[in-house]
Amino acid sequence: MDEKLIYERLIQAAESGRPYALATVVQVKGSTPRDVGSKMLIAETGEQVGTIGGGCGEAEVLEAAREVIESGVPRLVRVELTDDYLSFSPAVCGGVMEVFVERTGG
Repeated sequence: MDEKLIYERLIQAAESGRPYALATVVQVKGSTPRDVGSKMLIAETGEQVGTIGGGCGEAEVLEAAREVIESGVPRLVRVELTDDYLSFSPAVCGGVMEVFVERTGG
């Protein structure tokens, strides 16, 4: 994902006064779909720009983003991708990501 687009949307959020949440991968252990520094911007409408890896882990972060937009209180979300390998889940990478979610704009 083009980080330039994320930063352009951050500027638009600041100018529009609309609240957004910015999710940033701050720590990884083991195999994960994205590296430290990967970002995803989430609007209060649910629209998103960027990704932190997709699947169930990203869904957890999207839920946290809605809460952060509403409350204004940042959160650290631990995304565990270590489910049972026999589950055949595409979310199983074997690693863990820590994702910092903060409100921006509005």
